Amino acid sequence: MLAGDLYAFQDLLSADEAAVVERVRAFLDDEVVPIANDQWQRAEFPHHLIKRYAGLGIAGREGSSLLNGWLALEMARADASMATFYGVHAGLAMGSITMCGSPAQRERWLPSMAAFEQVGAFALTEPTGGSDVAAGLRTTARREGDEWVLDGAKRWIGNATFADLIVLWARDVEDNQVKGFVVRGDAPGFEATKIDNKIALRTVQNADITLTGVRVPEADRLQNANSFKDTAKVLRQTRSGVAWEAVGVMLASYEIALNYAKERQQFGRPIAKFQLVQDLLVRMLGNVTGSLGMCVRLAQLQDEGKYRDEHSALAKAYCTTRMREVAGWARELLAGNGIVLDYDIGRFVADAEALYSYEGTREINTLIVGRAVTGESAFV
Repeated sequence: MLAGDLYAFQDLLSADEAAVVERVRAFLDDEVVPIANDQWQRAEFPHHLIKRYAGLGIAGREGSSLLNGWLALEMARADASMATFYGVHAGLAMGSITMCGSPAQRERWLPSMAAFEQVGAFALTEPTGGSDVAAGLRTTARREGDEWVLDGAKRWIGNATFADLIVLWARDVEDNQVKGFVVRGDAPGFEATKIDNKIALRTVQNADITLTGVRVPEADRLQNANSFKDTAKVLRQTRSGVAWEAVGVMLASYEIALNYAKERQQFGRPIAKFQLVQDLLVRMLGNVTGSLGMCVRLAQLQDEGKYRDEHSALAKAYCTTRMREVAGWARELLAGNGIVLDYDIGRFVADAEALYSYEGTREINTLIVGRAVTGESAFV
């Protein structure tokens, strides 16, 4: 049981699901955690681990939303960068094909992606468009016979420097609707350039993408992605995963702070004996517990078919806000030691900033929830 799971939420998993979680946790502890700081510092991706992820047998695996959420938690608890890699591949890319592809397309791509024989990326955000991407998408798609010609640019695309398949969203010049395409990473006219000098998720290979007359056959257009409403269905599903990842970062931060407090000696005793330190730890644990409870209920709503946009939006906005607090408090507890990678917490503090922003900023998610509760849209 995790130290931060005070209310034993993990007990809600079935025995089989709990076994999967324990197997994944052991893999992360053995393979990911020992190299996480080094990979992060060098801003390099551990490509040797891709096949090891395949061996876990979890990508594309049918399971409860609680299990899938808990796996996202475990991955972020080990390393938010590798959680993002997995979320982009198995969540955004495979999720787009699952939700928006035809049966033939799902059969063609998903088995090899589940086996990590082909790695996926998801290209929506653009250099000049983030929160306004629904109306402001500028990448264009023009049909010519049995092919589509794509032109434009994308930014912040995780996995893009080495992905085999990129789910890319472009606006059809004929009907002005956003459509989805599966573009091969080696397609002529497709170029992905790594974004350097990041201060968060440094292990993730984010890229700027340029598309210059990239030709995609009609067979590679996602057949059930015909407007941004279809794109939004994917985002709604994966946004909940970011909330779970935020809880994972909180759990890691809390565990680091708790262990440090028990070991660090000041004034002849461990700082865990100090009232103010215990107060800080309890505040952290409260954020963890409240956020984890929200995510568990979110998973139940998903499995009950009662899941709505505002549910994932509130969870993403709330949990990532609490995550920043917990990571910051943990860094505070470690004092000067908290700013060096040797004590781990610095990486989580930095990575929390990226999770706070991606999959919809707090402000945008607030407006989604606000629209739902008031019946009035405040979007410009």
